[in-house]
Amino acid sequence: MSQQTKKGHFPWKHIIGFLISIALTLVAFATALWTDWSSSTIFIIILIFAVIQAALQLVMFMHMTEGEDGGLISGNTLFGFFIAVVIIVGTYWLMTSGHMHMGM
Repeated sequence: MSQQTKKGHFPWKHIIGFLISIALTLVAFATALWTDWSSSTIFIIILIFAVIQAALQLVMFMHMTEGEDGGLISGNTLFGFFIAVVIIVGTYWLMTSGHMHMGM
C-alpha cells in the first residue's frame, strides 16, 4: 500500500483524473462516430482532446508538478511534451505521406 492509503487518505486526485480521462475519451469517440462535421473539424477536436488528456496524464498520474519545492518540474515536463509532439507530428506526417504516395 502507498503512504497515502496508510495514512487514511483516499486518492481522490487519481480517481478524478481517471474519470476525466474516461470522459475525454468518450467525447472524442462520440465526436468521431456520431457527428456530421467535416473530417478536418473532427480531427482538430480529437487533437484538442488528445492534448488535454496528455496534459492530464502528465499532471495527475506522472506527478510532473510535484517538485521538491512544490513547483513545476519544468525540465521533465518540457521533455514529455516534446516527445508527445514528436510522436503526434510524426504519426500525422506518416499517415498523410502514406495516403499521398499510396493513393488510399
